[in-house]
Amino acid sequence: MPYPARLNRHLEGARVHSKAWARDMGIIGAPSGGVAGASEDLIWDEHDLDSHDYALLCAYTHPDASAPELDLVTDWYVWVFFFDDHFLEVFKRTKDMAGAKQYLARLRAFMPITPSGPPPPVTNPVERGLADLWPRTIPGASVAWRARFAASTQALLDESLWELANIQRDRIANPIEYIEMRRKVGGAPWSANLVEHAVGGEVPAEIAASRALQVLRDTFADGVHLRNDLFSYQREVEDEGENANCVLVLERFLGVAPQRAADLTNDILTSRLHQFEHTALTEVPAVCDEHHLSPAERARVARYTKGLQDWQSGGHEWHLRSSRYMNRAGAAQDASPLAGLASGPLAPLASQIRLTLTNLGADRIKSFRFEPHRPVGAVALPEFYMPYPVRYNPHLDAARRSSKAWARRMGMLEELPGIPGGYVWNDRKFDAADVTLCAAMIHPDASGPQLDITASWLVWGTYFDDYFPLIYFRTRDMAGAKAFNARLLLFMPLDAAPISPPLTPIERGLADLWTRTAGGLSQAIRRQFRTAIWDMTTSWVWELANHIQHRIPDPVDYIEMRRKTFGSELTASLFRLTHEVDIPADLLRTRTMREIELSTTDVGGLTNDIFSYQKEIEYEGEFHNAVLVVENFLDCSPADAVRVVNDLITARLRQFEQLVADELPIVLDEFGADPAVRDSVQTYLTGCQHWMAGILTWHHAVDRYREPELNADRRLPAPRFGAPSGLGTSAARIAALYRALQANRGDSWR
Repeated sequence: MPYPARLNRHLEGARVHSKAWARDMGIIGAPSGGVAGASEDLIWDEHDLDSHDYALLCAYTHPDASAPELDLVTDWYVWVFFFDDHFLEVFKRTKDMAGAKQYLARLRAFMPITPSGPPPPVTNPVERGLADLWPRTIPGASVAWRARFAASTQALLDESLWELANIQRDRIANPIEYIEMRRKVGGAPWSANLVEHAVGGEVPAEIAASRALQVLRDTFADGVHLRNDLFSYQREVEDEGENANCVLVLERFLGVAPQRAADLTNDILTSRLHQFEHTALTEVPAVCDEHHLSPAERARVARYTKGLQDWQSGGHEWHLRSSRYMNRAGAAQDASPLAGLASGPLAPLASQIRLTLTNLGADRIKSFRFEPHRPVGAVALPEFYMPYPVRYNPHLDAARRSSKAWARRMGMLEELPGIPGGYVWNDRKFDAADVTLCAAMIHPDASGPQLDITASWLVWGTYFDDYFPLIYFRTRDMAGAKAFNARLLLFMPLDAAPISPPLTPIERGLADLWTRTAGGLSQAIRRQFRTAIWDMTTSWVWELANHIQHRIPDPVDYIEMRRKTFGSELTASLFRLTHEVDIPADLLRTRTMREIELSTTDVGGLTNDIFSYQKEIEYEGEFHNAVLVVENFLDCSPADAVRVVNDLITARLRQFEQLVADELPIVLDEFGADPAVRDSVQTYLTGCQHWMAGILTWHHAVDRYREPELNADRRLPAPRFGAPSGLGTSAARIAALYRALQANRGDSWR
């Protein structure tokens, strides 16, 4: 916890106000509200509210808020914590899923983006509180902020069903699923929205959806939630029967004792705070520059960022003091050398200071200690869990011929201009990758023309994936990489505008494929398809930024970006287009369908990381690899890291199975899906199964990741332009190649 906690001077006023407000809303001093199935006992009494001390929480987390703003924010936190306990008593303990859904559905009506009339009649304290809070909060806020706040409020309400479903099934989430879902059920993105309101730092709409601001919110959320999991482990696991807690998740997934799981949870928490700081200092200023924000807008972003820091430190301080958590023993055993100050004026600061290597920042070094081209040897492949069979498209051989001819026409198999002997791919490397085999397994039912275009897209993406690091990673030219990537939009017009003349094999291939693919698509589908391509290519710029900083990614950030760097959404889009899968957008946006897609994606990307470990670490000097990320984070051997990554693959696959078997039928019934929609969903699920099985089989089959192929370039004679060759000399060759490319393209390339 690098930030000292500060206390708002309006604390006592907020205490008085929030207690009166809670009594007016029926949160204290009244039964639970007459909800069907509710106990007639109180959820909270006055003692509960006093001992939890949410005014203290808000005074610590919003130290600079005015008295009226602190009163409003405190009321919101009284409401949200009461909702959490109310939902636990009325629905979680009774496992009343039907009642919970009906209860949550009513709350939407109390959060209109643009109010047009009075809210519906209230039936319980949660509804009464929300009906009071919403109109007090939205005046002066933009429509964009209202929409974000309503969405995050609804998410933390609705996703309580995920926790309830897991309790009913006695199911503990896997780590990837847990981190993502905890953000929604834990409410920290909701807290981040309230920070904007409290500090007058509403994020400009044009950057609110940028990666930088999303990561800022996500790392803030993860820090808040993981800290809460540490403090609430005993309360939730022993007293409440909860199973949504990161300590418990890691305890079960890794097979370790609770204390080891708690230490690892704290390590993830620390890593997420490091990521927060890194994003705030490097990515946020850059995105402000790119969007030409005014000084006033930049000041709002700065206040927002500072507000998130205040929340982290204040939330930590409140957890130490609130009786909501069973932390009295921990407080009594405080080992801080400044523990004697705990009752004096320095108490907030004293309770946070721990003279450890972690607090001094020494563990940051872990992220920067990568040794390029370290000999690692081939890893022993684990036994992969794959319950789905592989099928091959009958047009495979013809597609192999046509895709290679296409790659040659695009210039992908030629020497690079001005570089005799310099290439990204030649015939041997193309054959070793055999990307068309992958296309034939993930689309076994495609027609010949459909398979041709799918194979060409995979060829283009794989060639680009090799081209981009070859040209930019060692030269560290971020400006050139961004300019190169920005030019790609010229070849993906959303209208009928003519396409600009392409200058490289990448641009030539994209222009050809876009014209062949996007012509018959609607404007909305065309935009989605372009976004999938753009997210993939832009994610490689993120990898370049890490290379420039020599920084191994944070584990959570890596998993979330791996979905983009692997190009999974591109292949998923191609499948939906090829098979004319028509699934309603609202259905695709459900948590169940989204988790099906993400589970599928993670299986493919993590599988690739195991097979490509030696190729990337030893031969390419690359460190964007899950095996290395786990190895670095856990300080374990490559073999142990492979086992952990394979366990994650298995967990995600089993989650896919569970979602399809247990949750999807319920979702389809709730949507009233007709037979046509159900057929489309089944076609999509079959496609996901083909994709996962095909990706695994392709990695086993091709030579791309095997030592003989990896060593082939080392045996090549020196290129004719006189550069050295062999292990350790690639930088000289790349630099010459890069200079020649610049000379060839001139200003038009930049």
